[in-house]
Amino acid sequence: MKLFVFIKLIFSGAGANHKLYKLILIFSPMVLEALIHPKRAEKTYGLMLIYGFFFATIAIILSLLIFQEEASMVSVFLTVMMCIPLMYSTMKLEEKEDLRFSDERVILRHHWKALRFLIFMFFGFIIAYSLWFVILPESMADSLFSTQLATIGAINSHVSGNTFFSDVFSRIFLNNFKVLLFCFFFSFFFGAGAIFILTWNASVIGAAMGTFVRDKLHIFGSPLLAYPFSLFRYMTHGVFEVLAYFVGGLAGGIISVAIINEHFKGEYTKRILKDSFQLMLLALILLVIAGLVEVYITPLLF
Repeated sequence: MKLFVFIKLIFSGAGANHKLYKLILIFSPMVLEALIHPKRAEKTYGLMLIYGFFFATIAIILSLLIFQEEASMVSVFLTVMMCIPLMYSTMKLEEKEDLRFSDERVILRHHWKALRFLIFMFFGFIIAYSLWFVILPESMADSLFSTQLATIGAINSHVSGNTFFSDVFSRIFLNNFKVLLFCFFFSFFFGAGAIFILTWNASVIGAAMGTFVRDKLHIFGSPLLAYPFSLFRYMTHGVFEVLAYFVGGLAGGIISVAIINEHFKGEYTKRILKDSFQLMLLALILLVIAGLVEVYITPLLF
């Protein structure tokens, strides 16, 4: 129902300020928090792919309508704003699990339920950003993803000069490790802050996938044929990277919420620190796997 209201507002003759005011009410954090509570998301984690696609699409449309000149970053910020209630509620829920259980295996099983639906939401972001890159006219897409394309160019120039796989692996791993630290500290200092880093990465991956489709169009003949190939190309190693970033963000967020709720004391301190340490260790292992797949397996397949 809200989607129909959104479309009606866009194409109505009302002023821009009136439209923006109503859109803010429609997609306010309180509404979104009631729409997708973590407990519900854990049970219907597959639907988070649709929610992620929907959130990113709404953010892109709003940024193009209202903030066209700064759309490349505004679309990311708007997507983040819509996800903050869910992310913070998830951090609070996972922190409670640390207090309830002492067995780390049980805690990790509970964490996996949260990580699962967050990953699906992230993939929804990627699909939305990449499809809009392909669908929009080239000039508009380049404007919408201008900052992301500049980032991709910098990354490619930084890595392409290396001839040895071991050197490429070390550079990729160090770059991914920096992102992991950002996810941890953003969550630690801002609670749900890791979602900004993750959404930004989703927009960069979406732009890279769209560029791949555009460059390979002469081979495949149609974007519909090139797009699945692009998706597999970047998700072969991307799945491990994304999971590592979410695990790192969860580790920082659990500590942050525990401090805010004054649970970071007494017998719970050791339990929370142990859980966060093991989550970060798991994230590092996932980054090593991601780097190995990206350097040694992905080039063979694609």
